[in-house]
Amino acid sequence: MRLLEERIQKDGEIIGNDIVKVDMFLNHQIDVELLCEIGKEFKRLFADRPVNKIVTIEASGIGIACITAQYFSVPVVFAKKGNHRNVGNDIYTGEVFSFTKGVTTQIGISRKYISPDDHILIIDDFLANGGAAKGLIGIIEQAGATVEGIGIVIEKGFQSGGKELREMGYNLKSLAVINSIDEGKIIFG
Repeated sequence: MRLLEERIQKDGEIIGNDIVKVDMFLNHQIDVELLCEIGKEFKRLFADRPVNKIVTIEASGIGIACITAQYFSVPVVFAKKGNHRNVGNDIYTGEVFSFTKGVTTQIGISRKYISPDDHILIIDDFLANGGAAKGLIGIIEQAGATVEGIGIVIEKGFQSGGKELREMGYNLKSLAVINSIDEGKIIFG
């Protein structure tokens, strides 16, 4: 998605050789017009799939998932991090290692919101080593639901997550794939 790549080049902040900070338009301050274009592109890419729910993980994926959901006319379910008394104990759970934060977190979704009848599109902002996607896949499998696809806004192609998920047979589509960060420059694939 050329529009997204241009925005990453223009406003993305490079930290070291493996982090691209895009919080000024994607996941802290949100450019809603750009998110609308992202949502339309995910709808185009997964239009042939019988998606009836979108699943993401809090917090960065929620805005992207909600905008995308309006193009599919389906609800969004997001995995909560940590333990929540108001969710109860009747939940599907998984663990997610965050590349950015360097910690493992428990995630959960109430059993009320995912069933074997669901055909789910996973949406997230970043894909590095695949921890969030794999954690969500585990929850979806516990529910007996079907993963119809995984939509990622920015994939770090130089890390293993995308390759592993594709090798596992998942229909993974990334809108921008960063192949490398070389001497302060982002190289897209």
